[in-house]
Amino acid sequence: MTTSENEKTALKVCVLTVSDSRNESNDTSGHYLVTALQDDGHECYAKEIVKDDVYQMRATVSNWIADNNVDVILTTGGTGFTSRDSTPEALKPLFDKKIEGFGEIFRHISYTEIGTSTIQSRALAGIANRTVIFCMPGSTGACKTAWSIISSQLDSTYKPCNFVGQVTNSFCTTRG
Repeated sequence: MTTSENEKTALKVCVLTVSDSRNESNDTSGHYLVTALQDDGHECYAKEIVKDDVYQMRATVSNWIADNNVDVILTTGGTGFTSRDSTPEALKPLFDKKIEGFGEIFRHISYTEIGTSTIQSRALAGIANRTVIFCMPGSTGACKTAWSIISSQLDSTYKPCNFVGQVTNSFCTTRG
């Protein structure tokens, strides 16, 4: 809990890698996200790898959403257009509210990095049961791009607003 407006709130974050081929030894994207969130002062509450299967993803994420200790869920993988990519289909129905701006700004920044190939990204985000969920592509480069957006929104000192007040009982001021 924050004791001062200038002190960051440490959040409990879960990381889910969606992949038919990754395991703990070669999950570079999941490991990057764990390191990045810890470097920002957050706690990795749980980390899992599941197959690109709608029901496995929903089960894992639903359990985390129901856990009142979890503030944030980061998923990597399954956001493309291959026949196995099903993260959006699995997780969108769980959202109470969509965060359209995340996918929009992700693709905007990604365009400068990979050109028009960014249209094949279905990065998305939403909030469910006071838990913010960010779904990003599976490449480590895409996770770095996504983290450049997400990290400030998980910083309780970032102004004019951030998501910390949405997922904790901390005070958050917003405009509008």
